[in-house]
Amino acid sequence: MSKTRELLRFSAPIPVDGRHRAEELRRQQATQAKAEQVYLNTLSVSFVNYYLRCMGFETDLNKSDSWNVIEQTLMDVADLSLKNLGLLECRPVLEDAEYIYVPPEVQSNRIGYVAVQISKSFREATLLGFVKQVQTDLFPINELQPLDDLLEYLEELSQFQLAEITDYSLTSNQELVKLKQWLENIFEAGWQEIETLLGTKSVNPAWSLRSETGAFLSRGKLIDLGKVLRERAVVLVVSLPPNNEQEMDIIVEVHPTSGQDYLPPNLHLIVLDSEGASVMEAQTRSNNKNIQLEFSCEVGERFSIKLVLGDISITENFAIC
Repeated sequence: MSKTRELLRFSAPIPVDGRHRAEELRRQQATQAKAEQVYLNTLSVSFVNYYLRCMGFETDLNKSDSWNVIEQTLMDVADLSLKNLGLLECRPVLEDAEYIYVPPEVQSNRIGYVAVQISKSFREATLLGFVKQVQTDLFPINELQPLDDLLEYLEELSQFQLAEITDYSLTSNQELVKLKQWLENIFEAGWQEIETLLGTKSVNPAWSLRSETGAFLSRGKLIDLGKVLRERAVVLVVSLPPNNEQEMDIIVEVHPTSGQDYLPPNLHLIVLDSEGASVMEAQTRSNNKNIQLEFSCEVGERFSIKLVLGDISITENFAIC
């Protein structure tokens, strides 16, 4: 078993720029003991940085405390910042060591811990393995997970982070739609005339009546709930009276796109208050051509409209200002 684990280790020269940085930081320490600690920490971080970049992971040394003169002086730290993932602690060990020393100050806020064996010449290093968490100052080297597991673990974190970013981009449009500006013919990007989105033949006669009488101003926005399936796109319509009273009546509707007869079933239209709490909701059945909610808001008030279909949700944020 030990022979197999040895094959999964990685040995190589420590990058020259990393050795220069380690020497630079060492010279700025007040004591010999602190200088040696900083020197080994910096060599370890530099080596892990080199390895992970070769493996295709994005790192940022400048966001790592270990690359900062002040932080290195104040703490025993050997962290490496991985873009969108977090901090990976790169603990140095000397040849023939049986334990990794993990100071209490770095036993939290880390995505993992890598053991870096520094050669006697301080010019080469070997990655011995990693562990996700530690709860002791001294961790046995023979209990480390193989290096290949580290790459799989970081890849899983990357995929999870990508999924979160994608989900966030789908669930919330951070632009605030200012409805009173609509009365001055100022419209945010994406909000179009109803005829443009649905075609003149699909326009509800009530909208034409509203326009002719000046009773309401309406705009619509194409909302893609599927990102792949065309039939999951819908049109969100918001209508409001063209006046500047303290209280504004608002009508929110959802319609199928031009060419579609019905909305997808189990589509939820939800109105949220400024705290994000649901105040009213409508849901489609199997053959709904539209759904609608009506409510009133005071000037200065904020609310959100949320559309939910399965595990996909889109939120549009509004303010009466």
